[in-house]
Amino acid sequence: MALDEDTEQESAPQKKKPPTDDEKRKSKIVPGSLMKALMRPGGGDSRPSDGDQVLYHCTIRTLDGVVVESTRFENGGKGTPIRIVLGKSKMILGLLEGIPTMLKGEVAMFKMKPQLHYGEDECPFSASDNFPKDDELHFEIEMIDFFKAKVVSDDLGVLKKVINEGQGWESPREPYEVKAWISAKTGNGKLILSHTQGEPHFFTFGKSEVPKGLEMGIGTMTRGEKAIIFVTSQYLTPSPLIPVIEGFEEVHFEVELVHFIQVRDMLGDGRLIKRRIRDGKGEFPMDCPLHDSLLRVHYKGMLLNDEKRVFYDTRVDNNGQPLEFSSGEGLVPEGFEMAVRLMLPGEIALVTCPPDYAYDKFPRPANVPEAAHIEWEIELLGFEMPKDWTGLNFKSIMDEAEKIRHTGNRLFKEGKFELAKAKYDKVLREFNHVNPQDDDEGKEFANTRNLLHLNVAACQLKLGECRKSIETCNKVLDANRAHVKGLYRRGMAYMEAGDFEEARADFKMMMKSDKSSEAEATAALLKLQQKEQEVERKARKQFKGLFDKKPGEIAEVGDREEDHNTGEKQNNIDKGDSDAENSDESHEDAADARQMGWFSHFWPTGRRLFSGLGLQRCTIL
Repeated sequence: MALDEDTEQESAPQKKKPPTDDEKRKSKIVPGSLMKALMRPGGGDSRPSDGDQVLYHCTIRTLDGVVVESTRFENGGKGTPIRIVLGKSKMILGLLEGIPTMLKGEVAMFKMKPQLHYGEDECPFSASDNFPKDDELHFEIEMIDFFKAKVVSDDLGVLKKVINEGQGWESPREPYEVKAWISAKTGNGKLILSHTQGEPHFFTFGKSEVPKGLEMGIGTMTRGEKAIIFVTSQYLTPSPLIPVIEGFEEVHFEVELVHFIQVRDMLGDGRLIKRRIRDGKGEFPMDCPLHDSLLRVHYKGMLLNDEKRVFYDTRVDNNGQPLEFSSGEGLVPEGFEMAVRLMLPGEIALVTCPPDYAYDKFPRPANVPEAAHIEWEIELLGFEMPKDWTGLNFKSIMDEAEKIRHTGNRLFKEGKFELAKAKYDKVLREFNHVNPQDDDEGKEFANTRNLLHLNVAACQLKLGECRKSIETCNKVLDANRAHVKGLYRRGMAYMEAGDFEEARADFKMMMKSDKSSEAEATAALLKLQQKEQEVERKARKQFKGLFDKKPGEIAEVGDREEDHNTGEKQNNIDKGDSDAENSDESHEDAADARQMGWFSHFWPTGRRLFSGLGLQRCTIL
C-alpha cells in the first residue's frame, strides 16, 4: 500500500516554473537554421553554463567570405575580446544556443539564418543600417576562456574572477585603509599600470583614490585574496591611481589584497572614529565583547590638539595596572565603551572622540578642559562574559537578577535611563527561561518580574515614550488589575500622554484598592489637576478670538500650539516620577466612560483641532 502511495505521489503533476525569455526565444529555433562546424578542437570536457563569464573573439562574414564585423586586429577590430555573463548578458539567439556547446580554446563556425542573428524579431540588439541582417551569415567564434564570475554591479559593468581565495569573511568598506598590489591591462592586453614591487599601493576606501569600479570590486575581497576585476568604461572614474582614463573601453585589474585597516565611523557623521592599529585575535565581530562583559584595557588619553598632551596613561598613572570595568554600566565615557565593544582581544585602536561622547557628560579629569576633543589609544587585554544562568538553581538565579536590578537602579538615579532600561530588559529576557518549582518560588518570581516591568516603564516615561510605558504597565495589570504601583505608573504615563480621564481613573483605583496608598494617589490627583488647569489655561489663551480668524488661519494657530505643547510635555516628563525601585499591590480596576461634549456636535472640526493639541475634552470658555 505504501508503494502505491509513493507511486501516486511521484505521478502527481509538478508545478513547472514559467519559461524565461531566453527559453522562449530558443523554442523558436527550427532545424537547419543554426549549423556548427568545428575548426579547431578545444581542451578539457567542461563547457560554459549560466553564471559563467565568457571571453571570446567573434568575426562575422558573409557566405562569400567578406568580413562584416570582427573583434580581431587582423580583421579590422580593436583586438578586445567580447565578455559576457551567460544567463545575464544580452546575446543574439544563435550564440545563446551555440556558446554553451564550446570547449575552452575551441574555434567554431556557426552558420545562421537571419532569424538567428540580428534579423530576429526579439533580438536585443539593433544592427547598423549597412549590416546585412536579412542575410545568412557565418559567425567564427574562438572560445578564449570561461569561469565563474562574481557579479559586482547589476549592469555587469564590474565583474570579479577569484584567482586565490582570501582569509576570513571581512571585506574593506568606507572608510577603511587598504594596501594592495595592483596591475592593470586594457581589454586587448596592453599593460597600463604595474604596482607590484616596493610597497603595496595604499588608499582610503570611499575617497575616490582609485577608480570607482576597482573600489567596488575590492570591496568584495577578503584579506589575502587575489582576483581579476573587470571594469567597463562607465566605472573608470579618474583617480590618483589612473589620472587619465579616456579611450579605455574596459580595464582588467589584477589585485592582491595585502592588508586593510579597519576604520569605523561610529556615529556616521565623522566625529567618533575608531581606527585599528594592531589586529586582535579572533573573528570580527563574533569574538568582540558585544554583550555586557568585564573588560580589561590599557589606555592612554590625549587631548586632540597640536600638542596631543597625555592626561592619563594606565601604565604610568595606575601603577602599570589595567583598567577593569563592566560594560553597560556607564562607568566610562560613552565613546570609549562604544569603541571597546568593537575590539578583539589583543587589538590596539586609536579612537578620536567629540566632547559630547567623551567628558562633557561624564566626570571630567581635572587636567581636561571643557568641550575637549579626546584621542584614546586603547589596548583590549581581554574580557569575561557574564555568568551563564544555565544550570543555576532558583536562588542563585534570583541573586544574579537582584544584582543586575540594583545596577539598573543606580543608573536610573544617575539619569542614565537607556542603560538602566537595558539592565532590566536583560533580566526579563533571562526570565523567559526560568521555571519556578513551587508556589513560594512562583510568588517571588512573579513579584520580581512585575517590579522589573515597572522599572522599564519608569525608564520609558523618562525617555518620553509614554505609550510604550503604558503598554509595559499593562503587562503587570493584566495579571493583577489592582496592582497599586502598576496603577500609579500607568496613571503617570496617561497624564504625560494627555489622557487625563484614564489617569484619574487609575489614581482613584489606587485609593480604592489600598488605603495606604491614599497619600500618594492624592498627590498624583493634585498634580493631575494642575496639569489640566495648565492645559486649559493655554487653550483659553490660544483660542481667544479664534472665531474672528479668517479661513486658513486656524490651521496655522494649531500648528504653533502643537509645537509648543511638545516642548512643554518633554519638560514635564523630566519632573515626573523617578522611583525605579518600589512595587506595591492592590485589588480592582475602574471602568472608563468617554463622553463627547455637545460642542463637538456643532463643530466637529473643532473637536479634531482640540484633539490634535492633546485636549480630549474642551468646554466653551
